[in-house]
Amino acid sequence: MKNETTLNARQQSIVTIAAFTASGDIEKLKPALNEGLDAGLTINEIKEVLVQMYAYTGFPRSLNGMAAFMSVVKDRKANGIQDEEGKEASPVPADFNRDEYGAKVRAKLAGLDKDISGAEWQLFCPIMDTFLKEHLFADIFVRDVLSEEDRELATIAALANMSGTGGQLFFHYGAAMNSGLTEDQMNSFVEVLDTKVDKKQAQSAKEVLAGVLAKRSK
Repeated sequence: MKNETTLNARQQSIVTIAAFTASGDIEKLKPALNEGLDAGLTINEIKEVLVQMYAYTGFPRSLNGMAAFMSVVKDRKANGIQDEEGKEASPVPADFNRDEYGAKVRAKLAGLDKDISGAEWQLFCPIMDTFLKEHLFADIFVRDVLSEEDRELATIAALANMSGTGGQLFFHYGAAMNSGLTEDQMNSFVEVLDTKVDKKQAQSAKEVLAGVLAKRSK
């Protein structure tokens, strides 16, 4: 059983990179990107975080983050720093069933044996449900450059540093723990937000986490 109590330097960098990408604060993002590379994140792992961000923050923030990363990598190369490129995503099988895979991932993250179906929002807009399953939880999550834990850590960091996303943050806190992160690591996550990102956002994130933990303890 996992008993990690804190986020390591690599995980903390995923948090700050995702958070500042979400807020569009490029001046804070660039140092976070440098710290991430120094902490052991590969170039491809950081690219993957930035790519995933478009699903939660939109293409403009994601593209701006990628442009900032390109600049950071170029500067480091110019200074003689050789960062590890890292692994590429494994090929997806030709018979990959995106709907089935996405439904399975979403169910696991939600802590369910079977994926949700028949919810009012799904009936109101079925295509949104399709995109969530087939694109977000299949096309993106099947890419094995990052683990599900890393992806959920990036997700809660982005959601915690945005406005009006408390409901989504509530779900993804649970998803983060269902993917393998511990309660202590979630508390560590809030501490990282408080010390490295934004104290006000950290306080809001702490309040949402308290609700999640209370529900899971019942």
